[in-house]
Amino acid sequence: MENREKLLAMYRDMLRIRRFEETVSDLFSQDKIRGTTHLYIGEEAVAVGACHGIRPDDYITSTHRGHGHCIAKGATLDKMMAELYGKIDGYCKGKGGSLHIADLNAFNLGANGIVGGGIPIAVGSGLTAKYRKSGKVTVCFFGDGAVNTGAFHEAVNLAAVWKLPVIFVCENNLYAMSTPVREAFPIQDIAERAQAYGIPGVVVDGMDVLAVKEAVEQAAERARRGEGPTLIECKTYRYLGHSKNDPRVYRTKEEEKQWKERDAIKRYRKWLVESGNALEEDLRRIEEEVEKEVEEAVVFAEKSPYPPLEEITKDVYVEEDFAEIERRKGTKVVKTIEEMGNPDSMRVVTYRDALNEALREEMLRDENVVLIGEDIGLYGGAYGVTRGLWQEFGGERVRNTPISEAAVVGCCVGSAITGLRPVGEIMYIDFLTLAMDQLVNQGAKIRYMFGGKARVPMVIRTEGGCGRSSGAQHAQSLEAWFLHAPGLKVVMPGTPFDAKGLLKAAIREDNPILFIEHKMLYNTKGPLPEGEYIIPIGVADIKRKGRDVTVIAYSRMLLVALEAAQLLSQEGIEVEVVDPRTLLPLDIETICQSVRKTNRVVIVYEGCRTGGAGAEIGMQIMEHAFDYLDAPIVRLGAYDAPVPCSRYLEDNYIPQVQDVVQAVKQLVR
Repeated sequence: MENREKLLAMYRDMLRIRRFEETVSDLFSQDKIRGTTHLYIGEEAVAVGACHGIRPDDYITSTHRGHGHCIAKGATLDKMMAELYGKIDGYCKGKGGSLHIADLNAFNLGANGIVGGGIPIAVGSGLTAKYRKSGKVTVCFFGDGAVNTGAFHEAVNLAAVWKLPVIFVCENNLYAMSTPVREAFPIQDIAERAQAYGIPGVVVDGMDVLAVKEAVEQAAERARRGEGPTLIECKTYRYLGHSKNDPRVYRTKEEEKQWKERDAIKRYRKWLVESGNALEEDLRRIEEEVEKEVEEAVVFAEKSPYPPLEEITKDVYVEEDFAEIERRKGTKVVKTIEEMGNPDSMRVVTYRDALNEALREEMLRDENVVLIGEDIGLYGGAYGVTRGLWQEFGGERVRNTPISEAAVVGCCVGSAITGLRPVGEIMYIDFLTLAMDQLVNQGAKIRYMFGGKARVPMVIRTEGGCGRSSGAQHAQSLEAWFLHAPGLKVVMPGTPFDAKGLLKAAIREDNPILFIEHKMLYNTKGPLPEGEYIIPIGVADIKRKGRDVTVIAYSRMLLVALEAAQLLSQEGIEVEVVDPRTLLPLDIETICQSVRKTNRVVIVYEGCRTGGAGAEIGMQIMEHAFDYLDAPIVRLGAYDAPVPCSRYLEDNYIPQVQDVVQAVKQLVR
């Protein structure tokens, strides 16, 4: 049995959660707290029991109903309240609010507005702990509704396969919003799901704080021994609705009354007195102190100022000059291949091998670089980029995964936040549709939502584009989707030199980066210097100088543009070819410098013409260099249709060399 001090601390924490939430409810009704508010009243025993069952430096991931978890993990009520008020003194500077509150100093990886969104992140945290042999565990909280999401199954399976130290705590409060558990599951206990993954499934009374604590302690001991995860189902009840505006018409007053008669705080209070672990005066003193703490939290929040307007665009990215940091370390940082010497005297290497060299060099340089993805081990990746790395670095650093895109990306997010530098591989960019939440809602937004207190140094490698008759689900160019996701960086190199230098830079950056390769570039060859170098992300390159027309092209279309420029040169038309290399951030200044010289622009890209990257580039040129244009901007993109499988149709679906030649000729007439 725990000592008296610990037992009283658990009572205090449950009471702090209850009174905090009751106060938040009142403030929400007064319109002092805005947005969606999901209250934890009734479930206090789960958060407190679980967080008291682990060490202070163990991690947790939370849910949209995360106030209780945050408080139980050690958060102060004043910063909690200020965050809900949207004030600068809140834990996340008002940028996370109720749904995304986090306290990384207390090893709380944050509440989550997506049902099940934190589950793959917890797996990533568990990977960091196992890889570093830190002895830490991660407690992953989620509701009963999350157990029916794909993220749950992918993540729990991956944790079980890798025997990661993760404790999955399902807070079964009987309703996923309004849908009752009996209508959502064909089984009696959610814990039965554990059998499918070969891990223990435990059912515990979620209204008994000591029972929860004991179950989590046992699961933590098992995890620290290297025996893998446990699924704990805590049967509990939320006294209020799903959110503050929920009328609760889907359940009866009698049901609510029965659960409230088993109130966790009242039961525990009674037990403390009857067991001799507390006197009435001890508990009354705690209650008075908690009441004062809540009152002071409200005063603190109301006095705290709102964030200044410049905070709107702060914390989207890590605001550091990584290129300059690398220069100070002695790294060769270059923008062009000529800075490394005469390209004609360099070795000739394939695009694939350049990427492989980059990965190998970064793995040798930094033991925190870990590769994660499907078939990247012995097989060497679908396109052979990771070939030989598994043999050299072993399965701990080159980690084969099941076919689980959401788990792969989420694992990268969680491991990046907790100290690794993961490089995930998604076989085709088309498959990122299966991991959009983890990439766009989690990885890209976490730093901002947490008020700049998190870094997510991860790279997601993938390949796109057509050319192999792969059809509409294996050959798309979807880069434009991700330009609309602040927090991500999007890199698309077109040469072996750029591929190596940009990938090495991406791995060293502290931002989440989507690194898109083209399947038809892997066998292309180009000069590659000996020795280490990196290319700054966000810097364009003029691949060919000219005076008559600026052609902007990236990835595979760069080669199309260069071939067209060569043909046009034979007719006396000199084209300047600009390769953005990075689409987000876009080096618009280098592009506009060329436009100011040539006064005419053709933009070539493989994505669908409507809404493609070319539209964004063209609009930025209009904003920055309109007065220099002597003719309308020309966009050459793919047809607004899915990628056809027929080789003949596919070849003509995207811009060809002659299309570029014709467009340029029309501009210079």
